Amino acid sequence: MQTSIISYPRIGANRELKFAIEKYFKKQSSKEELLECAKSLRARHWSEIKEAGIDFIPSNDFSFYDNVLDTAVLFNIISKRYKALNLDPLEEYFAQSRGYQGEKGDTTALAMKKWFNTNYHYLVPECDDAELIALSGDKIFKEYLEAKEQGIESKPVLIGIFTLFKLIAFKDEATQKLAQKKLLKAYIELFEKLNSLGVKWLELDEPYLVYDLEPKDLELFEEFYKELLTHKKNLKILLQSYFGDLRDIYPKLLNYDFDGLGLDFVEGKQSLALVQKYGFAKDKILFAGLINGKNIYANDYAKSLKLVKELQKYTQNIVLNTSCSLLHVPYSTEFESRLDSTYLKLFAFAKQKLKELKDLKEILNSSEENPLFKANQELFKNIPNRLDESVKARLKSLKKEDFVRQPEFKERIQIQKDFLKLPLLPTTTIGSFPQSADVRSNRLAFKQQKISAQNYTEFNQQKIKECLQIQEEIGLDVLVHGEFERNDMVEYFGENLQGFLFTQNGWVQSYGTRCVKPPVIWGDVSRTKPITLSWSKFAQSLSQKIVKGMLTGPVTILNWSFPREDISLKESTEQIALAIRDEVLDLENAGIKIIQIDEAALREKLPLRKSDWHSEYLDWAIPAFNLVHSGVKATTQIHTHMCYSEFNDILKEIDALDADVISFEASRSNLELLDTLKAVHFKTQVGPGVYDIHSPRVPSEEEIQATLEKILSKLPKEQIWINPDCGLKTRAYEEVIASLKNLVSATQKIREKL
Repeated sequence: MQTSIISYPRIGANRELKFAIEKYFKKQSSKEELLECAKSLRARHWSEIKEAGIDFIPSNDFSFYDNVLDTAVLFNIISKRYKALNLDPLEEYFAQSRGYQGEKGDTTALAMKKWFNTNYHYLVPECDDAELIALSGDKIFKEYLEAKEQGIESKPVLIGIFTLFKLIAFKDEATQKLAQKKLLKAYIELFEKLNSLGVKWLELDEPYLVYDLEPKDLELFEEFYKELLTHKKNLKILLQSYFGDLRDIYPKLLNYDFDGLGLDFVEGKQSLALVQKYGFAKDKILFAGLINGKNIYANDYAKSLKLVKELQKYTQNIVLNTSCSLLHVPYSTEFESRLDSTYLKLFAFAKQKLKELKDLKEILNSSEENPLFKANQELFKNIPNRLDESVKARLKSLKKEDFVRQPEFKERIQIQKDFLKLPLLPTTTIGSFPQSADVRSNRLAFKQQKISAQNYTEFNQQKIKECLQIQEEIGLDVLVHGEFERNDMVEYFGENLQGFLFTQNGWVQSYGTRCVKPPVIWGDVSRTKPITLSWSKFAQSLSQKIVKGMLTGPVTILNWSFPREDISLKESTEQIALAIRDEVLDLENAGIKIIQIDEAALREKLPLRKSDWHSEYLDWAIPAFNLVHSGVKATTQIHTHMCYSEFNDILKEIDALDADVISFEASRSNLELLDTLKAVHFKTQVGPGVYDIHSPRVPSEEEIQATLEKILSKLPKEQIWINPDCGLKTRAYEEVIASLKNLVSATQKIREKL
């Protein structure tokens, strides 16, 4: 029995990579210093994994920004607009990640999308010249040799050819057709190079295989791999899947010349049934994904051992594996000094999951009398209480009408038009303003009890005054208070609700240098006191313009937390929905006329297979949002916001949220969403993001004006709001003010034309 992991977090135990990259961006450190930091982190991570006794240690799982981008760069899939800048390779890489605005040109960043059903974002490679596709990078080889120097025979990890091809944005069909041949040739060359280096195993990640596959997808996969596998020579190939099962292709895969097949037995609902029905190939090793790579609760060894013993009926060639990359969980529980050990002992972050694999290996090689097994089973005895009978009773009393808002959209939107008296193409922002160093210092000082609640509040009130003044001077129509009291849009609410636990250093990478610290949903959720009310009332008292109340929706709070595993996601979400509903009604009673309830992560837990969309998710996720706002008056306008994702195929369901206004992050996808909005007769008013806030570049007035004209060519002017594509907390004030001035000026010019 051996052990493996798919890949390891790259941000470092204390987010060293994040800080090193940001320092480099600010020109406070050199390229050499950044590269040295990266090398040091890789060495440390390999050492930890080796010390934990893992047999298959990954390399090439490190990235400065994103592994999909790394793979595209490896094969020279780089758009001409970046090549035209004539930048150094590292600068070109970051130009694709963040956009570029400087002496060598001006261009936006690559589109960003959610990585399957996670909160990680990947960059969408652009291919506008397939002739250029070739093996041109050397990162995968360098990192393999680095590990070798450390005495580690690593298993290089790479996005598989099928998944990469499906994720690329091609200029046209001709480019796509040629790219298919060129990419196959490049992967063959990669195999040859790895063979020449003496690499023993290569892991090819093919998560796209867990989607519903059409006949043309299966044909494409076969075209790629029937040829590619004839070139593997001494190189052993592990085909690794995750985030689901391989029901559309599993029987066929048994006949391919793969040496290992990685199956997810955590999210793969049918993975075990497929093995039971079709068996497993004698000439292959089963990499069994049984340690959950997406949640932080300790593994129940009894359940894992039962699964392994069942699998052993079909094959003895089993490697114990993680269900997916450990990128999606925090680094280590050893940095958690404040969390009560009663809870902490029940958690396993990335480093602890290495130990779980080691323990299971040892138990399987001995017996269940092993002390490790007994110690694990003791964990699940006397678990702290999670139940609140009053929450259960409230859920039980819900009626159908509690999930329906009256009057219907068409009637209330006219009522709101007369009541709110907003101009055509109203301008606003998504919510947050820059979280400058003094804001973070003030919050930290209050948390550490170095300043009084009064001092903390007065500081934030001053920031709110300044923020409102900036917005009024710029000329925005609907204002926000800036959210200076909030650390994170989910963590903040979790801290003010019953049922949540919090970590000190439970950071998880969301994209690039952006890390989030998801709360842990431990028990039944309820609200004991108002959360945002005082801040919203204070902000509205300072302005004659409407100031939005800002909340995070129940589905996003659930999806951006580590959820419970002892109750259904539906029940957990409805508990949160009732808590946020109380906050919505308090805001309305205080005179807040527009309330934004962000559902940034609505798509995140959407099953990857369409056949499961409604029964397993949408049939309770959409009503949960309806429950939050169904009790408000017709005059109260409900907004929501959604982050980088693919919305086209669920727009009817998004319309069923029955919000009055929805803003989308659409700037990086070139507003492709607009055609679908038009096609499905989307009723909700929309604010497609007119510029990308994840890039430091400032869009010109002319650029925004051109974007507005494009939006107006697709949608009725009465349906459109004008806003950036996301919150502004990660940007600097200089960028924000310049960008918003251009946004307002461009809007005013368009209004004059209309």
